[in-house]
Amino acid sequence: MIKKITFQLHLWLGLLSGIVVFIVSITGSIYVFQPEIISWLRHEAIYADNPQKKTPLSQHRLWETARANLSEEEKISWVNIYNDSRKNQIFYSYDVNPNALTYFGFINHYKALYINPYNGEIEGAYNEETGFFNIVKILHWSLLLKTSIGQPIVGWATLIFVILLITGLILWWPKSFRGTKNLLLIRWKKTTSLYKKFYDLHNVLGFWSLTGTLIIALTGMVWAFNWFQALVYVTAAGTTIPPKQLEARSKPGMHEIVSPIDIALIEARQKYIDAAGFRIIPPSDSTDAINIYVQQKEGLYYINHQLQFDQYSGKLLGERKHDDKNAGEKLISANYDIHTGAILGLPGRILAFIVSLIAASLPVTGFMMWWKRKRKRQSSLF
Repeated sequence: MIKKITFQLHLWLGLLSGIVVFIVSITGSIYVFQPEIISWLRHEAIYADNPQKKTPLSQHRLWETARANLSEEEKISWVNIYNDSRKNQIFYSYDVNPNALTYFGFINHYKALYINPYNGEIEGAYNEETGFFNIVKILHWSLLLKTSIGQPIVGWATLIFVILLITGLILWWPKSFRGTKNLLLIRWKKTTSLYKKFYDLHNVLGFWSLTGTLIIALTGMVWAFNWFQALVYVTAAGTTIPPKQLEARSKPGMHEIVSPIDIALIEARQKYIDAAGFRIIPPSDSTDAINIYVQQKEGLYYINHQLQFDQYSGKLLGERKHDDKNAGEKLISANYDIHTGAILGLPGRILAFIVSLIAASLPVTGFMMWWKRKRKRQSSLF
């Protein structure tokens, strides 16, 4: 009786969420190797030609160069700076229309300028709005719909997928472990039935990928639902007190200087001399601070720090190190790296790629089993 109820739940929930789960899984598998592919495609734009190892230009001059290559409506939103002396700086300009329904209406502009820090030349300019991987990412994130509409759809489909994984394990669980070997291997040579082939693909691949698919699904839900993220935070932190935020404000005064961003960046680099890179977000108004986010390890985000500087003097106003965070904050910070498998390096991302492909196959094989069974029942009526 329990397995019959579980089967019906598994079947109809699978049919309900199958298309979304397939789209999210296949786009996730594509996006896993985005850093390597982008690095290959944009190699000349990413890496600076600096054989003499010249001294970099001031940040002030580089910002002027970026502004000169953007229209009046296109403001600098953030800049990525790397400690690797071979890499160019990347200036981004990003603006959205929050009332738009789809991704292409939502983005007013999204540009990236790769600027050589030694001579100020533009090494590459890209429209990220139409970039392949950015479209793949938003398809994965919200089905190319605005976040407030698309992400709940993705989130609920992911939650249903978690239920499907649990009910699938219940259905797979054998009455006796004597024949377990038959449930762990795909036996294509021993059967000519197309239904049985789909059955083996669905059951065996689903079992072997269970742990990985659960981790990917649960980390995806951290972004989709505020309540789930809060649950993860409270569980890990052991407290309901929200994490501390830096809220320093700049004060116009007598100590205004020409290039406070240069002062801020120099201090950030001195404090985190072994960091992989820095992201500078300029102030949004007359009292906002310069925010610098420090990425400790290349390609990973789980160890990061935040600094705030006065926009007029470049004076340090506040600092929040990774070690200052509680366990809940650290776990949330590591969510992206866990979700993509990057926290385990290249082997982890290869594993995430394989698991995502298997996750994409489960709705397909499940649907084909249902379809074959339905056709067989219809043919038996005539």
